[in-house]
Amino acid sequence: MESEYGPKLNNDELYEHHKIVATKGQDPLRVDKFLMNFIENATRNKIQQSAKDGHVWVNEVAVKSNYKVKAGDVVRVMFEHPPHEFLLIPEDIPIDIVYEDEVLLVVNKPAGMVVHPGHGNYSGTLINALIHHVDNLPVNSNERPGLVHRIDKDTSGLLLVAKTEAAMTHLSKQFFSKTSEREYIALVWGNVENDEGTIEGNIARHPKNRLQMHVFPEGDQGKEAVTHYKVIERLGYVTLVSCKLETGRTHQIRVHMKYIGHTLFNDERYGGERILKGTTFTKYKQFVENAFKILPRQALHAKTLGFVHPVSGEMMRFNSDIPEDIANCIEKWRHYSKHSQ
Repeated sequence: MESEYGPKLNNDELYEHHKIVATKGQDPLRVDKFLMNFIENATRNKIQQSAKDGHVWVNEVAVKSNYKVKAGDVVRVMFEHPPHEFLLIPEDIPIDIVYEDEVLLVVNKPAGMVVHPGHGNYSGTLINALIHHVDNLPVNSNERPGLVHRIDKDTSGLLLVAKTEAAMTHLSKQFFSKTSEREYIALVWGNVENDEGTIEGNIARHPKNRLQMHVFPEGDQGKEAVTHYKVIERLGYVTLVSCKLETGRTHQIRVHMKYIGHTLFNDERYGGERILKGTTFTKYKQFVENAFKILPRQALHAKTLGFVHPVSGEMMRFNSDIPEDIANCIEKWRHYSKHSQ
């Protein structure tokens, strides 16, 4: 699958351009649904509006949103969005700062907060907040101010931010050389068989759904990924686990746990919003749906962050409490598993 993303110079850069080529195995699919598989945060209404405006093309011909994409089609879409220079506006947004000194800070990011601006999220991001809090943040290799690493929008927890060029270089090397420490807490579907284990398998974009990552166990595609997991508590149809990252690939824990048959609870992108284990009885179904309401996101929290301070050389380690939504969901499962024996 070929995909090209980037701004198109048109009408003073008021459009964001996406080009996607359908692979040989593509079954006929409405173009609005097809595009939703590739463009993060693009709603179906937004895509349909672009089609109405004549901004969706297949093989260079404008099409309606009900056009059926087939193998080999070249699909292009353009969306209105603010010019690039307006994407990084400082915003006075509260940040939960766990630690800060002259060269770095550690932030406890809430679930639902996007880390950096992008399509559909042009304001209200962590970076908008950071550049208001700190002047002249250094940029990383992706030109994102301050970010040494990142976590997904609906994942909560600790994030490390560099305030100087030297700190950015030093901290980024630690993440690259796998000497940093990152532990996540996850609630996953099913009873994880082994008390602990290691998941290895290269990770790359899914060949048919570019919003998902995929494990390629033979190592012929993608980048090396290693996750060490340990069972914390067994709760019947779900398990609470600790996951330590040896590498830091996009969606690594989410895709690795799915790969071994234990999708994260309520992880909509990877199918965890369906009832994957348990009975089909109405009461159980209602219980799970209530648990989804308590925790309306994937059950993943970046709990521990450890690294060597770039100036003092001191080993620093930070822990954050499991947020209320995950804690309440765990307690609900704990109660259910005790009373459903």
